Amino acid sequence: MKNRLEELRKQHGVKQEELANALEVSRQTIGSLENGRYNPSILLAFKIAGYFGVSIEDIFIYEEEEQ
Repeated sequence: MKNRLEELRKQHGVKQEELANALEVSRQTIGSLENGRYNPSILLAFKIAGYFGVSIEDIFIYEEEEQ
C-alpha cells in the first residue's frame, strides 16, 4: 500500500516528531509509514486522516497485487 503521508506532513510544516506525539506513536513509526515499511492499523489510519482533516483514501492508496 502506498501513501502520501510524507507529502501531507511536509505541506503542513509538521516534523515527524510532532506528528508522532500528536498520534501517540514513535517517530520511528512515522518514518516506517512514510517509507512503506509498515501499514497502519485502521485506528491509526483514522487518527492520521483526522489529524490532517482528510479522508483515509486521500492518504493511503491501495493497489491490488497482480496475480
